[in-house]
Amino acid sequence: MKRLITFGIALPALILLIIWSCSTDNSEDLPTTSTFKTTPYIIPEAEYFPKNLNIPADNPMTLEGVELGRYLFYDGRLSGNTSKDQLMSCATCHIQEHGFEVGIDNPKYIGGKTFGLPTEAFPEGEPTPNFMLPIVNEVYNSNGYLWNGFVNESNEYKGNAEVNVPAEEQFNFKNIESLVWMAITAPHEMNSTVEKSVAAIEAIPMYKTKFKEAFGTEEVTYDRISKAIAQFVRSIVSQNSKFHKYLRQEAELTVQEKLGHDLFFSEDADCFHCHGGSVLMTTNEYFNNAKDVTFDPGDRDRHAVSGDPMDVGAYRAPSLINIELTAPYMHDGRFKTLDEVIDFYSEGLVYSDYVHPLMKNVRQKGVQLDATEKAALKAFLLTLTDHELIKSPQYTCPEELKSWNGQ
Repeated sequence: MKRLITFGIALPALILLIIWSCSTDNSEDLPTTSTFKTTPYIIPEAEYFPKNLNIPADNPMTLEGVELGRYLFYDGRLSGNTSKDQLMSCATCHIQEHGFEVGIDNPKYIGGKTFGLPTEAFPEGEPTPNFMLPIVNEVYNSNGYLWNGFVNESNEYKGNAEVNVPAEEQFNFKNIESLVWMAITAPHEMNSTVEKSVAAIEAIPMYKTKFKEAFGTEEVTYDRISKAIAQFVRSIVSQNSKFHKYLRQEAELTVQEKLGHDLFFSEDADCFHCHGGSVLMTTNEYFNNAKDVTFDPGDRDRHAVSGDPMDVGAYRAPSLINIELTAPYMHDGRFKTLDEVIDFYSEGLVYSDYVHPLMKNVRQKGVQLDATEKAALKAFLLTLTDHELIKSPQYTCPEELKSWNGQ
């Protein structure tokens, strides 16, 4: 411990010096919330997981921010509405029990196809262009968001008055924070405005304390809403599937699961090029995976973002963590079961000029697995389900919102 006498200055003199320095005209530079303190939120470290985390410098994770984000994530009034039939929250579609996906057996979104709140043009709600991606382990992803990577750190978007997008830094389509306001304003999602959303949340008494705890004052802004929800989303980490425990020598795979594991990480099933490389079970890169794709300028594929002709029909390789829970599969939801997906990669590939070079077996229509190999590969994929995540209380709807969560 350092002594209280430094460089020959006696303690009384040092105290006087501190009092004098604090009484100078520099007081205006002191933060108005000098007593405001938050508690850092630490992402749990698990063996083999990346150390580089996608946490922006202007939105550090705190326990208070994550908790506020959890409430907002589940609050149907985030849509700017208070009428029961007009509620929608993030959790309306991103459901914990389905690995934060909508689920193929959802009673509202039949077959896993989502749509926005009703409008005059779309009385049943405008359909979402693509099927959903789950939002798990996003704190480890720094390679863009959405199926085509449209939201990414390299964006320098300057705003668009025609669609009510200001030319402010917060609206630059850069990170998870951008996805929040996009969900609020998108016609095929909440179909609202940032102003309506802020006003609705601001009118709820309990949020005054929560915003003050997270950000120092009671002020509700779209920036704070986006940051809090982004913090909660980054807190959703999946590290405890049977596969992860196997890697940590906390569990053993069965003979069949081990055969599937070996197939997955070999050229025989050839899954690892796109979904291997780390315990995230994705490279977060974009691939044309030999679906029957032709060029369509209206597609929201990687080509729409990059302009690279080789990105026609290319979409993100999603993480396979919790793949058992996240049907239907592919960006267009064409496959309803894991068996269909395995059959596709085994003997259903379709050649085109845009197929990614890593799809080396496209000329023979796939890797040609036999029935035993298919069953083993499926058994391994089922070890990727994190049963702890889908039941964890830290991600569930707060009790106060059970009647307001829009589900």
